[in-house]
Amino acid sequence: MTYALAGALQAALHGRLSADPALTALVGPHVHDALPPGPVPPLYVALGPETVRDRSDGTGRGADHDFSIVVATEAHGFARAKAAASAVCDALLRAPLTLSRGRVVALHFLRAQARRAGPAGERREIALLFRARVEDAPDPSPLQP
Repeated sequence: MTYALAGALQAALHGRLSADPALTALVGPHVHDALPPGPVPPLYVALGPETVRDRSDGTGRGADHDFSIVVATEAHGFARAKAAASAVCDALLRAPLTLSRGRVVALHFLRAQARRAGPAGERREIALLFRARVEDAPDPSPLQP
């Protein structure tokens, strides 16, 4: 198994979302790996948790990364959050991601959950779940028997 591509995948996801014109038209610069301290933006996108499973085989190392992207807003209703969630999907699925190490073999949308959150249900959140299958580049200096 390898978790070695997790950082490269995270950087590629953040870079793609931060540079997407349709998404930034909706959320501005508020695409975060972790929310900055201070007031919460009125509409933002945050990279969420991931679960990784080994998919290595005799030809190389690989893994499935199930990860979430959360869209959240303080608005009264889901319309703006759904527009941003749609832009997230379009940005990630439109073209292959380029990693600094390894490659993305496949990227799929799995499901989404929209819910009210916060003590009084004042925040709207949409958690989008994706699966990325990644494989590492072959080792340039394999061990000799």
